Amino acid sequence: MTVFVVGQITIHDRAAYEKYDAGFMDIFDQFEGSLLSVDEAPIIVEGACDATRSVLIQFPDEPAFRKWFESPAYKALCEHRWAGATSNIYLVNALA
Repeated sequence: MTVFVVGQITIHDRAAYEKYDAGFMDIFDQFEGSLLSVDEAPIIVEGACDATRSVLIQFPDEPAFRKWFESPAYKALCEHRWAGATSNIYLVNALA
């Protein structure tokens, strides 16, 4: 079943986060995901969101997501994201 990764990221150190950005696609392209959206100015329709970046990613299934998210290369890259931002990351299932 298709899954979506929803990320709400609050960047507090742009230089550290840019190191994450710089290496992201080189690693991500090795896996089965599709980067659907990266937006630093989403339109809030209801409620509030303090995040400075919203991300939407699609994977064919949870095992494909886990293969990427838990890979040694991505874990190493995450050190830069953790140094430069706080994140809320959700995995949600598609309806069909």
